[in-house]
Amino acid sequence: MGTFLDLFLKQQQTGTLWLMSKTILTSPCFSLGIFHVHKIGFHYRNGIQHRKNSWQDGVLGTNCPIPAGWNWTYAFQVKDQIGSFFYFPSTNFQAAAGGFGGIIVNNRDIIPVPFGTPDGDITLTIGDWFLKSHKDLRKNIENGVDLGSPDGILFNGLGPYRYDSTIVPDGIPYQVINVEPGKTYRFRVHNVGALTSLNFRIQNHNMLLVETEGSYTVQQNYTNMDIHVGQSYSFLVTMDQTGSNDYYIVASPRFVNSTKASGVAILHYSNSQGPASGPLPDLPSESDPSFSINQAKSIRRNLTTGAARPNPQGSFKYGEITVSNVYLIQNKPPQLINGKRHTTLNDISFFIPSTPLKLAQQFNVLGIYKLDFPKRPMNRPPVVDTSVINSTYKGFIEIILQNSDTTIQSYHLDGYAFFVVGMDYGVWTENSRSEYNKLDAVARSTTQVFPGAWTAIMVYLDNAGLWNLRAQNLDTWYLGQEVYLSVVNPEVSDPVPDNAIYCGVLSSLQRDQAQRVRFSEASLVPIVITRIFIALIITFVGIFTK
Repeated sequence: MGTFLDLFLKQQQTGTLWLMSKTILTSPCFSLGIFHVHKIGFHYRNGIQHRKNSWQDGVLGTNCPIPAGWNWTYAFQVKDQIGSFFYFPSTNFQAAAGGFGGIIVNNRDIIPVPFGTPDGDITLTIGDWFLKSHKDLRKNIENGVDLGSPDGILFNGLGPYRYDSTIVPDGIPYQVINVEPGKTYRFRVHNVGALTSLNFRIQNHNMLLVETEGSYTVQQNYTNMDIHVGQSYSFLVTMDQTGSNDYYIVASPRFVNSTKASGVAILHYSNSQGPASGPLPDLPSESDPSFSINQAKSIRRNLTTGAARPNPQGSFKYGEITVSNVYLIQNKPPQLINGKRHTTLNDISFFIPSTPLKLAQQFNVLGIYKLDFPKRPMNRPPVVDTSVINSTYKGFIEIILQNSDTTIQSYHLDGYAFFVVGMDYGVWTENSRSEYNKLDAVARSTTQVFPGAWTAIMVYLDNAGLWNLRAQNLDTWYLGQEVYLSVVNPEVSDPVPDNAIYCGVLSSLQRDQAQRVRFSEASLVPIVITRIFIALIITFVGIFTK
């Protein structure tokens, strides 16, 4: 049994939103409101930067969990960004059960998009799926049992088309994308899975990459794309085939030994005369470790177009800025610390306190966390601690992510888009900087780090708050591979919002919330910024039967 989350939307100045499967927003600002939450805890918006503060970020370092049965309204700005993003539940391995969907942030009307208006806009969430419940998966991770290869790959919560009767059982519902011949569609593809990198491709069709996580890219055609956990891409795909039959849309596991079915949806031309046929389009060779890393390096930022602002993306010359701090952050495979299994960054497994760091910082509560995260791996036994990176507001930092594990890892930074300036196999050294792209590196919020390899990112810390840097792979994240950056603007106050929930040592400040009512009775309070309300209803849907 899997879970599926329906999102209903109707854009109004005030009111409730109905009847769509993705959230469409317009920069520069909006309020994301009514989440009807039951035993979820959080919904995090992957890649949304929450400009000016991190109070609505939706992770345990900034927010108390939402109690079961409560309604809670996220209110935040989408400022200085555009692009394709998604949301998901961020606590207790719940993302492995579902509860995710797409978010689109459109350009303002005065800022042109660097391509013609597509004839349609299609959001695809792809991700791994396991027969075991998220609770059983969580227990396995705690007990030292690796999750292994997934039992299937889903498209928008649906199982594979029966492309091979020896692999795919009959009767599984699958995704169909209806298109018109000769027209061009924008495909926004998000890997919302737990831990599996996926190769995405469309049979007999080229995919023109135009955007990734808020950056317009140099437009290049690809026949396939490795999309790692937490990453999002936008492609323009022209329906230039005869339409004599349907075509496969495929997402296949990468870098795992899997004999299970690939995820397969169907591209259906309106004039199609028959079903998709033939073998699935080929995967890149698993024996060529350079393919995926070279493909990643080929993705570059479009320097001449505007995005959230009218000035060109290339006007921010990150390669000419003096780096104020350098962090070399090394992960390690799971290991026992005090008899329990943990993963670490620089030999520290992050301990999540009952009082969120943001509340502790605001109320000057001592002893919750320490601003002492090391800039290099420590020559000491691993520890469990709440250690935070002490950052400088408007500093420009370089972070090198060194993957000492045997599996590919994705890393995500809340609150920012960072420049992916370099990646390569081997151990990073000072000489590795000679490989950096200091001109047109893509800016994004999630990057992959290949096993036995490094990835270097640079980020301008102009967004005050406490921001989570974490492994996006659920297993390593759950076991402690995360850290927070404290970025304080000393000239601006950061008051606690009215909708804050209090917990831990500050539990006494919590009032019994009026939002603890039936959803149909939930009131909507206007805010000065443009408002969008979202009703989230969780339905349980059987995806596979065995």
